[in-house]
Amino acid sequence: MKREKVWRVVLFLTVTFSLAVTIAYAQKRKGQMHGMPRYDTATEVTLPGTITKVETHMGKMGWTGTHLVVSFEAETLTVHVGPSSYLTQRGFSFAPGEQIEVTGSRIKLEGSDVLIAREIKRGEKVLMLRNSQGIPAWSRNRWRW
Repeated sequence: MKREKVWRVVLFLTVTFSLAVTIAYAQKRKGQMHGMPRYDTATEVTLPGTITKVETHMGKMGWTGTHLVVSFEAETLTVHVGPSSYLTQRGFSFAPGEQIEVTGSRIKLEGSDVLIAREIKRGEKVLMLRNSQGIPAWSRNRWRW
C-alpha cells in the first residue's frame, strides 16, 4: 500500500514537471517562427538608404534568407528581408548601389542593431514582406502568430 502511494506521487510529479517544461518552452517561442527574431511594431521606423551589400544566409531549417547591408543617413544596418524563395516568387532582386526605403522593426540581435523589414520600396515597386502586425507574408501560420 505504501509503495503504491510512492509510485503515484512519483508519477504525479513527473507528469507535472513535463507539463511545466512544455508550457515554459511554448511561451518562450511564442511569436517566433523557427527561432527567427520577433517583429516589434513599437520599434518600427521608415528609413531611406543605399544598398551596399546583398547577402544570402543559410537558416537552421535549410532555407536561405536574404539580408541587405544598407547605408542609411546616420549609420549602416543589416536589413533582414526574408526567405530568398519568397523574393524570387515576387520577382524581386536587389543589387548594391540601389536606393531603397525600408519600413521595419529596429531590434537588437546578438548585440547588434538590425532592421526586420516589413516593406521595401524601390522606385515605384513595393515589396510587402509582413502585415501591419509584423506577421510574415510567407508564413503558413499567419493566423496563429
